[in-house]
Amino acid sequence: MLKFFLTFFIKVTLLASHIEWDIGRYGFKKISNSPEIYLAENFLTDAECNHIIEKARPTLSRSTVVDRNSSKGVVDKNRTSLGSSLSDGGDQVIQNIRNRVETITMIPYRNGEGLQVLNYGVGAEYKPHYDYFDAKTEGGKSHLKRGGQRVATILLYLNTPEKGGETIFPNAPLHVRPVKGRALLFYDVTDQGKPDSKSLHGGAPVIAGEKWIANLWLREGEFH
Repeated sequence: MLKFFLTFFIKVTLLASHIEWDIGRYGFKKISNSPEIYLAENFLTDAECNHIIEKARPTLSRSTVVDRNSSKGVVDKNRTSLGSSLSDGGDQVIQNIRNRVETITMIPYRNGEGLQVLNYGVGAEYKPHYDYFDAKTEGGKSHLKRGGQRVATILLYLNTPEKGGETIFPNAPLHVRPVKGRALLFYDVTDQGKPDSKSLHGGAPVIAGEKWIANLWLREGEFH
């Protein structure tokens, strides 16, 4: 059974446990207990995938990572993709996708960061990393003020690369092949709301073709 977090009020706190849910909805199936990971085929239609790619393409720039010492994003050699953050204002396609994410996770729409679209060319990768914030760093503290911890991540695969580009979980261990329309949901924290060190993940280098994905980070509180 799929587990998820309930959140309450404008500023919410993470409950101490996940709540069970019927995994048949949207076809999500658990593929790992620790870290907790779910996979769904055909979560997005071809038209939705193509729409997101074409909307993001004109505004792509080098992806960044969280700076440990400030609230800024910095370019890092461990992340070599191009990226674009898309607003859902006035875009019914993106709004519909985010509504579905809210339905399956029970994490309110307003807790989600903007949809981030990423493009990986041949050789591009994102080495294993965590999505949760490190509260011991100045950068982590700054981001935590904008809605609390990231509790879950959903990856949306917008195309199928010719070769490579798998999503890897070294501590599972697990490799997920990028296939157009798939959605991968995993939790960045434990049932007790603590950062889960087993959620370490990365994007393997693309060997042939290119990879397009979108991700949505879900916070414990309303994202500002």
